Formats: sequence, structure tokens, C-alpha cells
Amino acid sequence: MRTILLLSLLAMAMTTTACSRNKGVAFDGVVYKAKARAERSNRKDFTVTVQPVTAQGLAGAIAAARHEGIKHCIRYYGTSDIVWIVGPETPADQLRIDGNTLTFTGSCVDA
Repeated sequence: MRTILLLSLLAMAMTTTACSRNKGVAFDGVVYKAKARAERSNRKDFTVTVQPVTAQGLAGAIAAARHEGIKHCIRYYGTSDIVWIVGPETPADQLRIDGNTLTFTGSCVDA
């Protein structure tokens, strides 16, 4: 009985750990991996990369990048206001896409 209890607890712990991993955000039915990066000395200016980007999933990738930028600015500045250099309003033919990676750059606006 003790062995069964220990195995059950171990299985529950492993299930909980697997659920807490960030596997990305789904937009338009596609899961995108998005990451915001900024220098520690200047969190205001940041870059967001999103994968995978396909011609069919461009709108979802743009939404995922916007979402990640907003999360970044809320985390470090408490506001979702962003001045995008290359961002959601940039025309599709001017977006920075390298292979299957979309890159946005922006700057958080202080509250």
C-alpha cells in the first residue's frame, strides 16, 4: 500500500511539472513560441521573436508578438503602452522575417 501511495504522489508531481512548462501561446489555432529580450540596463527597449511563422499563420504570429511585447512592458513598467519600431501596424512586406522567425522591436512607454 505504501508503494502505491508513493507512486501515486510521484505521478501527480510529474504531471503538475509538465503542465507548468511554457509551451507557447495559441493564436488562430497555432501555438507560437514568443520571447521578449532586453538588456538589463535598459528594459525599456526590447525585441520580440516569434516562431513559427508561415504565410498562413502570419496574423497569428503578429498577435503572439504583440502579446509578448505587452507582457514585457507590464512586467517591467506596469503599462501596456508600446511605441513599436517594427510591430503590429508595420505593413506585411516590411516585417522582419528570417526563415520562420518574426522579429518586432519596440519601446515601453513609462506610465
